[in-house]
Amino acid sequence: MENASHTFPPDNASFPSSVLSLCPTAATLFFLPSVYALLFLTALPGNVLSLWVFWQHISTISPTHVYLSHLSVSNLMLSLTTPFLAAYYAWGSVWTLSGVLCQLVLHGITPVLHINIYISLMILSWVALSRFAALIRHTHASRPSACATLLPHGFFTLLTRTSFASRVCCTVWVVAVGGIVPVTVYYSVNEAAATGGGGGAEKGGCVEVCYNPAVEIGGSLSAALTVPVVIIFFVFYLLVLLSYVTVLRHIRRSRRSAHVPTSQSLLGRVLRNIVVIQVVLSLCLLPHHIFKPIFISLARDHRQRTYSPGSDICALCHPLSAFVELKNCLLLLAALRGSTDPLMYFLLDKTFRHQTLRLLRCNQSNPGGRGMSAGANQKAGQLGDGNVATATVDLSHESVL
Repeated sequence: MENASHTFPPDNASFPSSVLSLCPTAATLFFLPSVYALLFLTALPGNVLSLWVFWQHISTISPTHVYLSHLSVSNLMLSLTTPFLAAYYAWGSVWTLSGVLCQLVLHGITPVLHINIYISLMILSWVALSRFAALIRHTHASRPSACATLLPHGFFTLLTRTSFASRVCCTVWVVAVGGIVPVTVYYSVNEAAATGGGGGAEKGGCVEVCYNPAVEIGGSLSAALTVPVVIIFFVFYLLVLLSYVTVLRHIRRSRRSAHVPTSQSLLGRVLRNIVVIQVVLSLCLLPHHIFKPIFISLARDHRQRTYSPGSDICALCHPLSAFVELKNCLLLLAALRGSTDPLMYFLLDKTFRHQTLRLLRCNQSNPGGRGMSAGANQKAGQLGDGNVATATVDLSHESVL
């Protein structure tokens, strides 16, 4: 684990690059374990509290609350894996590949981490569509949105129903688990674990550790299967961006023609919420998916490269060691969403914020708060039945993510 004992291979090499070692620096040995430990300490209580509020303290559930409760379940699962990820980065360079902890990380922790990322992506996309439907249908504008005229009325109605939101979330779980698990199982069984030579502890005279190029870089097939996953991410990301841009345009038109006095502050709040959500999505998930194709291309170029044997092959650093650490830091950034999402709910959802403060006994000055919030939620659930002016005012009490 001492970096001083490693040297990079000479240019005139002729042995496979897979026998080289990854050379972890302080970024892997100290920074990543520390942040994952902090993520556990913040994400676990934050998501437990969020689920408790969604399930026990909000009387009338909106579609947005359904989406966010499923997102909290996914984040809670992620938070339970973070201690193992912290241990992997701290001690993976000394764990043997066939060890129990290493196999647990490969077969259990890795799928959960990636499932969380793509469940989050798809659920946030449906949250965007749900908010899009509510604002397009129930706010004033100088002229109807083009989307309201092009898309069938039933589409907007479905997006505002909690039963439809529940079916969407179940489908998201099936798609994410069904799409991610086969890829990660193939990677962990046929690519990462196969480097140990049938379970042996050594390869080329070197002890095969858990933190090695095959585990961190993967093989050609898993890399090829990653490409459509990246494409799917950008499809959903652009869909979210398009939905929010359309809503922003509608908000600008609504501001010029709104007749309800409180609608101006409502639309300003929605605008702020949209910006916050888009920034979180861009900062947490976008960098990881931008770098992923670059990393796959670098790995492909080095996969067939060979190096000449030196005096101590086991001490040579893999050329992609620094890129592996960058990849892991960006993956950590994607995982950090599990900790920041509860804060996002608190900042953006008035009902969630009110009930959380009440639960934490920070809002004792308003003993009738829960009844007021419940009544507001019931009004929000009747958006499709009231007149436009009433619906516009009552939107301020619904989740406006």
